[in-house]
Amino acid sequence: MDALSLMKHTALALMQGQTRAAADPHRPLWHLAPSVGLLNDPNGFIQHNGVYHLFYQWNPLACDHSRKCWGHWQSRDLLHWQHQPVALLPDACYDSHGCYSGSAVATDDKIMLVYTGNVKFPDGSRTAYQCLAQEDERGEYRKLGPVLPLPDGYSGHVRDPKVWRHGQHWYMVLGARDLQDRGKVLLLRADDLRQWTLLGEIAGSQLNGLGDFGYMWECPDLFPLAQRDVLICCPQGLAAQQERYLNVYQAGYFVGELDYSTARFSHGEFHELDAGFEFYAPQTTLAADGRRLLVGWMGVPDQDEQQQPTTRYGWLHTMTCLRELALRDGKLYQQPVAELQQLRGELSRWQGAADDAPPLAIDSAELRLTPHGPFRAGFGDAMQLTWDGERLTLTRNNLRSGAPEHRYWRGELRELQLLFDRSSVEIFINQGEAVMSSRYFPGEPPILQLHGDAPLALQYWPLRPCMLE
Repeated sequence: MDALSLMKHTALALMQGQTRAAADPHRPLWHLAPSVGLLNDPNGFIQHNGVYHLFYQWNPLACDHSRKCWGHWQSRDLLHWQHQPVALLPDACYDSHGCYSGSAVATDDKIMLVYTGNVKFPDGSRTAYQCLAQEDERGEYRKLGPVLPLPDGYSGHVRDPKVWRHGQHWYMVLGARDLQDRGKVLLLRADDLRQWTLLGEIAGSQLNGLGDFGYMWECPDLFPLAQRDVLICCPQGLAAQQERYLNVYQAGYFVGELDYSTARFSHGEFHELDAGFEFYAPQTTLAADGRRLLVGWMGVPDQDEQQQPTTRYGWLHTMTCLRELALRDGKLYQQPVAELQQLRGELSRWQGAADDAPPLAIDSAELRLTPHGPFRAGFGDAMQLTWDGERLTLTRNNLRSGAPEHRYWRGELRELQLLFDRSSVEIFINQGEAVMSSRYFPGEPPILQLHGDAPLALQYWPLRPCMLE
């Protein structure tokens, strides 16, 4: 489908579908979601000239992963977002099967997009090009074409460039799958964003003492934080363990040091970024005030996507809330950005035995809970959170099979911060030491019901809507 035809059908999908999508009782009130169709990876997250830009993988024509475009939102305050013209369409020979994920940098006071052009062949094989597109005076993006073909020694699965400036050079990390089906992160360098030199593999399966660790590493993001270097990535192919690696694919991080002179990244062990049911493909940016901000996709590829009830209303998936990162004692902490506090309504407080706690509306709400013993919390008829004194367990029924499924966190539980928005909950444990992000689909506006003999303390705020414009 050429660009003009795709835009005509996109306009039709929007005209026919927006009213239906808006009528969905699971439609979020303040999380970013597609107007119609499918949303997945956040792309090109950047603050430039006081404006935050967030691009995203978007198929406007269906709730599936075909026809990947780049949608575009912008905001000055991380609360109020506005739609912008579609940034990229899969209309060129080098991105004919999708404008896949990538990043954005500012150069010559313009935003430059760096993305993967995906091309599939009739025999089932594929290739990938790393491509550029430059902002013009109208805020649209003009494709400059490929700047990096498929490197030798790798399959057609090489994608998701994240680019940054260090010293006099540009650097790029790329997710890759080698010819032996081992996932890797590649490091490249350029002087001008156009002529890239492959410096080598800095992380991956069979590297740095990891052993076998997945067949493909997607969405790498490498950045400095608290005098260390953090590599975020999404390994595919990790075997599930009893209480971790339970999603189809994982998102996690390594903490270490990148030696730019030798192109070596020494790092510690892999940590999952999120212990919930839905979290993948996070991307970060450095804000002008020095904060390292993160946003992720509240979904996982190939994980019961088509069973989500929002597909009946013509849309699928949301982003997470915007988060601020901190590194403490080698562990990455995530907390909701402070700007979200502006959505709070009137504060209510309560303390006592969990069994005596009042029911609370959690259609759109923030809750801080300080437990002093085991408790159980029901989120409407669709999800439960249980603390037994040693393990936190999040439970829902699988959308495909109907069987109960669980996600876990262990540690010393001091405080929970829960953010609810119609069909999602994000649970921040101990001021961001861990997070559990999940979608759930209650049959009616959900009420929080608490159970247990132990005392606890609550702070509760209703959250005001903050819709896209």
